[in-house]
Amino acid sequence: MKNISVIAQLILRLALGIGFLIPVMDRIGLLGPYGSDGVTWGDWKHFVDYTHTLVPFAGATITNMMALIATIGEGVFGVCLIVGFRIKEAAFGAGVLTLAFGLCMAVFLSLRAPFDYPVFVFTGSALLLAGIGDYKWSIDNYIKNKKSD
Repeated sequence: MKNISVIAQLILRLALGIGFLIPVMDRIGLLGPYGSDGVTWGDWKHFVDYTHTLVPFAGATITNMMALIATIGEGVFGVCLIVGFRIKEAAFGAGVLTLAFGLCMAVFLSLRAPFDYPVFVFTGSALLLAGIGDYKWSIDNYIKNKKSD
């Protein structure tokens, strides 16, 4: 049964990591232009407009900064989770970010909005991943083993 948890945490890391990188790719236009099939934003402007709907009390400058911070965070968390570097910290940050995102969706869009997407599933998964003590197939594990040699 121990092998199942090792495989499960690897799959969870990869799924969360990819789940963060795809929206980043969307908002910088790598998945196609706005209006294309499977594209939500397609460019930075449409993403910032969406960010403003989640924080309507913020001005344009603050909204742009929040969009940039969220995008950088998602990119860093995604890469770190995939390669297995600083997993505990990346997973915790990802959990906090998605919790804030889900709460803003619930308050400023609708209670149903964060449940139409797996926002709170991401939150719970990320926080569970942050609580795991050992990440077998990771850079973190390699560093840990090198220190013990």
